[in-house]
Amino acid sequence: MTPGIDFPGVGTGLVIRRQDGMVLLYRRLNAPEAGYWNIVGGKVDALEASDEAARREAEEETGLRIGRVDFLCVTEEIIRADRQHWVSLIYVTDDFLGEPQLVEPHKLSDFGWFPPEALPEPLSVFATKAMAALQSRQ
Repeated sequence: MTPGIDFPGVGTGLVIRRQDGMVLLYRRLNAPEAGYWNIVGGKVDALEASDEAARREAEEETGLRIGRVDFLCVTEEIIRADRQHWVSLIYVTDDFLGEPQLVEPHKLSDFGWFPPEALPEPLSVFATKAMAALQSRQ
């Protein structure tokens, strides 16, 4: 049985934001939403807190060292084109060390820092909802 496919999966994501407000996005190679720009994240493992999963996934995908993370929002995505269903707890941080890298080229193809008002297309539903939640907090 596969989370997100055979039953709703529990995921997590992290909006990484620099002091100048730019956000870090990566382009996905795999479903759901292959080819879309997204925040970093992944599934929550059994007995792992979602904030710790967000930090772990972000560090694995970016090479950054992540400090404090703050809760941002919950999203539920039913992505019919990929036959996937995810409930994700999304966090935000501006507490990190290092420069982002392309650490998992088998999962992600490109990355960059973008201003929230000029995000690349296509943008994933996860990132779209996270950016809307971030805007509503300001």
